[in-house]
Amino acid sequence: MAKETGRKLIASNKKARHDYAILKTYEAGIVLAGTEVKSLREGRASLVDAFAQEHEGEIMLYGLHIAEYGFGSWTNHAPRRTRKLLLHKVEINKILSQLRDGNGLTLVPLSMYFSEGWAKVELGLARGLRSYDKRQVLAERDAQKEIAREMGRRLKGRR
Repeated sequence: MAKETGRKLIASNKKARHDYAILKTYEAGIVLAGTEVKSLREGRASLVDAFAQEHEGEIMLYGLHIAEYGFGSWTNHAPRRTRKLLLHKVEINKILSQLRDGNGLTLVPLSMYFSEGWAKVELGLARGLRSYDKRQVLAERDAQKEIAREMGRRLKGRR
């Protein structure tokens, strides 16, 4: 069988970019069981309630839902089990030092994908946004859309 190349998106957490200001992103491998990989290849994962935390010097992913594999038997996995993330020790220490500073940061999974055949998770070191920050971002986005629309009209000679 030929080795996969490129990047194939499995699931993304669109709400995370709305609820958090992403300061830095990290790519991490993830420890999976065989039926989990098969289920992920079918695209059956959800990052909605997922978060990452430190546990005994390692970073673990909690709340990630990977649906049970349809053709699995007694070897099937638990859908919401805790999964270990694979990062270099230097990266783990850097992330944990920033989380422990007490400045309100958290680790949020942004997307999950296959990269060169390996399952990866994109983690974001994030700070929560308040509701007025979200409204401000939406207002800026609407203003940019209106500007682009007006520029398009002027370039086409309408008005």
